[in-house]
Amino acid sequence: MSQDITITLNRIAETYVKLVLSLGQHDDSYVDSFYGPVKFLQEVKKEQKSLSDIRLMGQRAIAELNDLNMSSETEIIQLRQQYLKTQLTSLLARVDMLTGKKFSFDEEAKALYDVIPPSFTESHFQKIVAEMDTLLSGKGSVNEKYNQFKKEFIIPKDKLDQVFKSAITECRNRTKEHIDLPDNENFTIEYLNDKPWSGYNWYKGDSFSLIQMNTDLPIYIDRAVDLAAHEGYPGHHVYNSLLESILYKKYGWVEASVYALFSPQSLIAEGTANFGIDVVLPGKDRIEFEKKILFPIAGMDSNKAERYYQIHELFLKLGYAGNEAARGYLNGTMTRDEAAAWLVKYALMSPDRAQQRTRFFDTYRSYVINYNLGQDLVKQYIEKRGGTPDKPQQRWEEFKKLISSPRLPSGLM
Repeated sequence: MSQDITITLNRIAETYVKLVLSLGQHDDSYVDSFYGPVKFLQEVKKEQKSLSDIRLMGQRAIAELNDLNMSSETEIIQLRQQYLKTQLTSLLARVDMLTGKKFSFDEEAKALYDVIPPSFTESHFQKIVAEMDTLLSGKGSVNEKYNQFKKEFIIPKDKLDQVFKSAITECRNRTKEHIDLPDNENFTIEYLNDKPWSGYNWYKGDSFSLIQMNTDLPIYIDRAVDLAAHEGYPGHHVYNSLLESILYKKYGWVEASVYALFSPQSLIAEGTANFGIDVVLPGKDRIEFEKKILFPIAGMDSNKAERYYQIHELFLKLGYAGNEAARGYLNGTMTRDEAAAWLVKYALMSPDRAQQRTRFFDTYRSYVINYNLGQDLVKQYIEKRGGTPDKPQQRWEEFKKLISSPRLPSGLM
């Protein structure tokens, strides 16, 4: 490894961190977490860089990265250079958005997240909804029958904390069988209201997370494991803990101390968090755990678990319906009410949940692609490297490698 390359990358990495923090002065949502040098924050607050200054410094950093000869460097160092360049390119796109440049949904997704999302026709979702209709009993629309079916699987609010903590404990124990976590890793759970999301992990550094759950709307039994794995183990909490302990503390890569939300890193973060659900509790393991532990705690009939997940697995195939609603809404071809109606019809959301989802579009825009497309890309990448469902140990190994590296979306293709 060239000493000159290392010095240059370290210097550009410091510039990158300060530019992310500087952009956070203009965009409250941009910096998702930061646990790097306090002096960086102090410097950024003192300088108050303009958006034009941020753009110019970012362009210079990218040009310098492009001029580096990386041919003789190891893969991890090449990945680091690509990571910095891709993250900085995304940062410039966010600057453009804040200064008034208009992007289509697909243009924004590519500029911010390093991918072009797939597009699905209405007929794609109509076929899945029709199949759902054959599985659901009762009268009314498919949406009405689906939401009626789910009513008996709502976790009572007075049982929510116990159900969620039981799911967290199981996911944590299973994750620790395969991934060595820092001894001091921990988290706190909070329940709150009036947020555009259902759950959120605020990583605070030093292997500590604040996990928040939004209780505005009913929380169904499947969300317990989903949130426990996605926000906790082996999802966001583990991902951030490994980046901090390996890339930042072990390698000394300061760029790992900041997380820019609207950036390619989010597709990896959300994709691995979603895929991690199946890694930690695959198929039958999940159903058996929920039948034995979660359903009884929630006061539900365990005999109905298989039926619930039969319906749920088909429902998951409608995941991209949310992307199409966001695409139409953000491109101006759907009004808010039309986007909500689409979500009711093809994502089978209740009207209240559909309206909440349009609020998510307002705040996070094309970010929605990171969940489903991210999961699909991560799954394909890990399985191509031998991490197939029939080889769980290899699956865990490839998963761990991915969440402790600077690999980004274009590197999954």
